Parts: sequence; structure tokens; C-alpha cells
Amino acid sequence: MKHFILVLLISLAGVVSAAEQTPLASGQQLKNAITGNTVQGSMDGAGRYTEFYAKDGTVRSKDYQAKWTIEGDQMCWVYEGQPKDCWRATIKGNSVKWVKDGKVQGTGTIVQGNSNRY
Repeated sequence: MKHFILVLLISLAGVVSAAEQTPLASGQQLKNAITGNTVQGSMDGAGRYTEFYAKDGTVRSKDYQAKWTIEGDQMCWVYEGQPKDCWRATIKGNSVKWVKDGKVQGTGTIVQGNSNRY
């Protein structure tokens, strides 16, 4: 009986996690969701962020500016003094999850427009 319950729980966990998975966004989906909007959230390696993604490819934030592009199905950034860094993402509604090396390493909320006037 214990074995049956354990197998049942493992099976249900697989169904729940499969249902929660969101497919990786295409380049066009990224462009549509991000362009002209603000994303605020947190990255595992860098902490909290709030960035506005201007249509001209500029990233604007309180303390810095950068460049962004869509390359294939990846979103790429170039921050001052840093090499280009490209990520995949999942988008569900106004939520974004940043994916690198197959792992979610950051999350964010997409807010329409330049909500902080950067």
C-alpha cells in the first residue's frame, strides 16, 4: 500500500509540474512583450532590477543605460564594460522568467510603458 501511495504522489507531482511549465518564448513574442515596456524583478546573480526597454534598443534604469536586441529566440543585453549576454525567456501574461543554460535564473513583471519615466 505504501508503495502504491508513493507512486501515486510521484505521478501527481509530474502532472502538476508539467502543467506549470510554460514554453520558451519566440523572438517575436519577446519583442512584442518587452518593447516599450518596463520589466521589474530579480535575477539570481544580480538582485533586483527595474528596466525600461525603449523601441530604439536602449535599456534605461535609475542608475545606468544599456543596449538590448532580439537575436533569434534570445534577448541580448550589452551593459557598459560587459560582453553581450543573451537569455531565453518564458512569458505568461505579464510574468517573465529568464532562462540561461536550461535553468530559470530570474523573474520579472512586465509593466506597460515607461512607468518610472526613465
